[in-house]
Amino acid sequence: MSKPIQAINRYKADLREMLFLLFEQFRLGELLGKPPFEGWGEDEVRTALSECYRWVREVTGPLNALGDVNGCKLEDGHVHTPPGFKEAWKKLYEAGWKAIGVDPEHGGAGAPRSVQALIEEMLSGSNTAFSMYSGLAYGASEVIAVFGTPEQRALYCERMFGGTWGGTMCLTEPQAGSDVGAARTRATRNPDGTYKIQGTKIFISGGDHDLAGNIVHLVLARTPDAPAGTKGLTLFIVPKIRTDESGKLLESNDVSVGNIEHKMGINGSSTCVLNFGENDNCIGVPVGGEAKLNQGMSQMFRMMNGARIAVGLQGLSVASSAYLNALEYAKERKQGASIRNWKDANAPRVPIIEHPDVRRMLLDMKAKVEGIRALAIKLTHHQDCATALAGKDDAKVAYHQGQIDLLVPLIKAYGSDQGFRICETAIQTYGGAGYTRDYPVEQYCRDAKIFSIYEGTNHIQAMDLVGRKLGQAGGANLQAFAADVGRFVAAHSAHPTLGPAVKRLGTAQEALTQAAMKLLMWFQTGNLPMVPLTANRFLEMMAEFTVAWMLLEGATIADEKRKNVAPDHPDWFFYTGKVAAAQYYARNVLPGVQEKARLLEEEDRSALDIPDAAFATV
Repeated sequence: MSKPIQAINRYKADLREMLFLLFEQFRLGELLGKPPFEGWGEDEVRTALSECYRWVREVTGPLNALGDVNGCKLEDGHVHTPPGFKEAWKKLYEAGWKAIGVDPEHGGAGAPRSVQALIEEMLSGSNTAFSMYSGLAYGASEVIAVFGTPEQRALYCERMFGGTWGGTMCLTEPQAGSDVGAARTRATRNPDGTYKIQGTKIFISGGDHDLAGNIVHLVLARTPDAPAGTKGLTLFIVPKIRTDESGKLLESNDVSVGNIEHKMGINGSSTCVLNFGENDNCIGVPVGGEAKLNQGMSQMFRMMNGARIAVGLQGLSVASSAYLNALEYAKERKQGASIRNWKDANAPRVPIIEHPDVRRMLLDMKAKVEGIRALAIKLTHHQDCATALAGKDDAKVAYHQGQIDLLVPLIKAYGSDQGFRICETAIQTYGGAGYTRDYPVEQYCRDAKIFSIYEGTNHIQAMDLVGRKLGQAGGANLQAFAADVGRFVAAHSAHPTLGPAVKRLGTAQEALTQAAMKLLMWFQTGNLPMVPLTANRFLEMMAEFTVAWMLLEGATIADEKRKNVAPDHPDWFFYTGKVAAAQYYARNVLPGVQEKARLLEEEDRSALDIPDAAFATV
């Protein structure tokens, strides 16, 4: 008989690694204490991270496995979240963790995005399903804060940022899937300027729940005279319960739950089928008023870009905890003799961390987790710099925004793909024990699989990268990215410890450039099918290249700092681990960039040329 699931926290985080990224690699301290981050100093950041880690281990972490087992229930048309979620929701907003990065205008603390990202990593890693509800509310309220009318901002933003009301994004429809432009949800104008909404949306995360007093849905819909495709979509504010101008809750707004999905993972998160206007009585208003009709996709992209970064962080968050749990297990679990005594049947059993293949798996996970986190902080640091420079230096703001645009598809796709694979490796590290619910890694693996699918499948991210981002600003953003890497390679190619790895980075950059030119040639010569066929491979190449750069940059800093630390000090081991992770990635992952570039050059058309009937004869 299996053991009952206990309310025990199993989430683990590495605060030392987080602080290294913020203050040693990306030098966040240079931005702190000055507008718009004048309320933040290094002590405040350290305290926030430490307190958040304590909070998630006490509040959300113990609910993770319980939420997975209990799931959500649909009763009498309403979704009930797992036991403990409502209490945790209240504590979350009382603690202020979801407001830490919110503009003080809307009741937040105005923290840098890089700090907010690490807070989100801990919230998500401790309980991914629970954190999704508040993440969606945050994203929806951010859209209204940016694009809404003054009246809409006053009514919705502080309530949604503060957890009084929740929020969702409603894009997907049964017949459309990822083809958002095929949406059929209708919006018909009423005489008072509101709109009657009718349609069905599917796969809506947090579509209904009992955590907040109201849920504000952002719904893409089409007016009768709208153009076809995505250009004819308008984003509407559609609350679950109507309110008056003061926010007082009134009657139901004819939004009903058709079903909740029974999923592989994130079972504590309600994924709903939502029906709008079944009784011809669902009312919505355009985000930003009627002047913003047919601008829904550009508005939604604001939320989607934030959501894509958040998904990359989700992949990182569970991967990191899976790695740290596997590391702990490997230090404690004794099995087999040392390879040095493999012929001695009486040799003592050793902790499995002493076995070479286990060490390989642990270092592989460590390098990827730390590399993905560095990629995430690289992106959010660009956001912080752009915010700090706004209105002061337009050219630098444009540079930082261009780098953000390039990195978003990388963090979403690579973070989510590798998040799942790192969790898989963690299970392998445990052996058979990892496949059981006695340990957390099997849930992490199930929860992580969705990340590569939602907020735009990773193929959509790849097509966004090769079809839009590489050519943005006439290619200037990509050129600036390449110049940044080039300066790093030139500065460190002769490094006494890391020089050979840095030279590999330079070689990989040449291969990446070659592959980008190949894509451009296919575009120019009309060989378009080759672009989507190879886009995923190119994104993976660029992500691996960027992660290698980030790891090597951190390693050069760590190598210098450990010279001034005693060999028995914990920091000496920390810095040595940074160098080892970078060396491993540069030797074992980075060479794949060149091989993938070679494969692009071959222009293999096998998947295009095979007849449909030849896939199988059943």
